[in-house]
Order: sequence, then structure tokens, then C-alpha cells
Amino acid sequence: MPLTIIRGATLACMDDARREIADGVLLVRDGVIAGVGGADDFAKEIASADEVIEASGCVVTPGLVNTHHHLYQSLTRAVPGAESASLFGWLKRLYPIWAAYTPDDVFAAVQLGLAELALSGCTMSSDHHYIYADGVTLDDTIHAAAGTGMRFHATRGSMSLGESDGGLPPDSVVEDEDAILADTIRVIDRFHDGSDGAMLRVAVAPCSPFSVTRELMRESALLARDKGVMLHTHLAEDADDVRYSIEKFGCRPGEYAQELGWTGDDVWHAHCVQLDADEIALFARTKTGVAHCPCSNCRLGSGIAPVRAMCDAGVPVGLGVDGSASNDSGNLLQEARQAMLLQRVENGADRFDPREALWLATRGGAQVLGRYDCGSLEVGKRADLAVWDMGGVDTAGAWDPIAALALCPPPKARDVMVEGRWTVRSGHLAQVDAEAIVKAANRSRARLMEMF
Repeated sequence: MPLTIIRGATLACMDDARREIADGVLLVRDGVIAGVGGADDFAKEIASADEVIEASGCVVTPGLVNTHHHLYQSLTRAVPGAESASLFGWLKRLYPIWAAYTPDDVFAAVQLGLAELALSGCTMSSDHHYIYADGVTLDDTIHAAAGTGMRFHATRGSMSLGESDGGLPPDSVVEDEDAILADTIRVIDRFHDGSDGAMLRVAVAPCSPFSVTRELMRESALLARDKGVMLHTHLAEDADDVRYSIEKFGCRPGEYAQELGWTGDDVWHAHCVQLDADEIALFARTKTGVAHCPCSNCRLGSGIAPVRAMCDAGVPVGLGVDGSASNDSGNLLQEARQAMLLQRVENGADRFDPREALWLATRGGAQVLGRYDCGSLEVGKRADLAVWDMGGVDTAGAWDPIAALALCPPPKARDVMVEGRWTVRSGHLAQVDAEAIVKAANRSRARLMEMF
């Protein structure tokens, strides 16, 4: 079993003690962290290592974890007519474009989005895919992700409530509910791996309360628990979302979720910008997770999520970049910075620390996704990590290199490792061809632009 050692860096461990080790040494063997300590702790191991990575002037963190994305949207950034719209108008502009995707388009979009994430230090990402047309299946997303080396949580999204039945999406993009449930079972049985160190997991993910029926929400929760997988959806994203819930269901989004079995430590909801105090208490009590997507929330004018109150109450919170059509970027360090800044705007400059933002981007996200085998630099955890060079123009002059990751983040990671294998080396993708990915994405984008 080859031994890789990273030495000379400042380690931000994100363990329970939140250790920070100057001039630290990290040992990796067989995809697992085999040692964490100071420079004097591993002299024999350094002398016999198969690979020694010099990281003086760098910070090493656990790999960043993306808890919410729509990777297919990577082909629809900055679309005219959607760049200045709020959530519902934005969706109505983009639904027809997404309905025209082919399997090749999905493959190209997923690889583009994951490449961008990897370069930003991300080692694990979830993905919420909920539009299936022209032969597209969740398999297309999963096969695209497999080639990138990223740890991946694919969610089988769905929409079943079209405009003619009072939903938001056009009827052309909704599916039959029996077919949705049958295909969800198929992908779980074929792809889901619940073991420690799993590179691929599957979750059940009806798109949102305004695009599926009450019955599908309830049946999805029952199915997920029968199969032992997690549940994911959008919830309380903006004022229109809450208004829809009150008008259609006679209750707020959190109450609706609780009624249908959508609370618990096997559930995580995206956004939750408009949760009230009672809903926050409910999520804290049930350990229901939240994927906080601050840049998307700003882009769509959805509001500032009550993350300070959630964290104080004990709600599990991680970060998500959301789809590139509502973020136009996929950089998790920038997401951590934005989360920190928004909470300071809302609560005061002393109410959200840079290290807390980094915690959400690493350990917090891993916990939200149910990955207690990842998210920190500890012996026995999976070897998912990022090496950040703090000597560039962007970070020069920083006195506290760990705080600098959130305050003045470097544009990308120097090196990224997943399961002990390099996905990024010296700022370049190590397992996929970046030029080929961009070419494929541009071909798909050009085809879609001709149609719309």
C-alpha cells in the first residue's frame, strides 16, 4: 500500500477539537488518512514514503462539500430573460430550454460543473436532476460524474404537477408518478452504495412542493426509508414559495414537510431562506439538514437565510453552489465567503467567523449528506482534502492563513485529493481533459442557443 505524505502546511483539521497544526504532516494510505500531526511526529514515515508533497506556505483543509447543485444547468448561465428574474419567472424562462436537453448535453454539463467544483477544492458533490426528456435518465449524470474522480451523491429528482394541475412547470416536463417511483427504485438498486468510503450514493428528491403532488412527496419519503437512502428537495426558497404553500396547503413549508415525513436526519432541504422560528426549532429538534446557497439566493433576490439562527439552534447546515443558471459560478470557497458576509450584514460583524464558514463548507456539508466518514482531517477518515497555496497575489499579505481562505480566498486549489487519488495537481485537472470538457459544453450550448 503506497504511502503519500503532505508536509509543511498549516492543517485546518475541522475535527471535533477544531485543531490547527502549523508545519503539519498528513499521511495517506489506501484512500484513508493514516496520520495527522507535527513535523517531528513522522520522521520515519517521511523517510520511507512513496510520495512526499511539499506544502510549505499552504493550508490543507478537508475537501469542500457541495450539498446542492443542478449540474445540468451549467449550459445555461447568463441566459437573456433569466438574468434579472426572481425564482418563479426564472424557472418559467428556463424550463423549455432544459426540456430540450439530450443525453449528450447532460453529460457535457455534468462534467463541466464537476470540473469547476474540483478546481475550487471540492471533493464531494450532490446533484439534483429533475428534468427527463429526449431519452435522458439519471444514468447519464452518474456516468459523467464517474469519470471525474469526484465523490458523488446523485438524487433522482422529479416533477409531476404541471401547469394544468396547478403546478409551476409546463406539462411537457412532468412525469407520471408511478413511472417516477419505479425509476427511482431502479437507480437505487443499480447504483447506491451505502458503505463507508462510497464514491456514489443515490437519494430521492422530488423537485419542490410546487412541482409535485402531496402524494408523491409522501410516497417518496416511504420509498427512501424502505431503501435506506436520504431525501432531498427545495423548501421555503423565497416569499413566493411560502405564499404558494399557504395558499395551496394551508400551512407553512416546514409544517408541510413535517406532515409528509420530510423531517429527520435522513432529510436535507435546499435554501430554507424563509424559515421562521418555529420551523428552525423543528429542524433543530429533528436534525433535518439545510443546504445553504447564498450566492443563488442573492442572484434571485430570495433573501438572506437565517443561518446564524439555524446554527445556534443546532440545525445541520452545509453549503451549496446551486445550479449555474442561478449562481453562474461553482466555487465553494466563494460560497463560504458569501455566507459569512451575509450573516454579518444581517446580524453584525462579530456574528459569523471565517472559521465557521469553512466548517460549513467542509464538516458541515459532510454531516448534512450523512457522510461521517468524510469532512475532517482525522485518522481513519477518507483521504479527501485540498491544498491551498497562500502565496499568490490574491492572498499575499494575509496574517492568518486559515481565516484568509474565507476572507480573501485563492481563486482555486493547488492540489485536490479524493479517496487518496489526485483530481487536481498544480491547479490543473488530473483525471479529465479540461479542454475537451469545454469543447463539449460549447457544442451543446450552441445547439441550445440555435433553438431558443
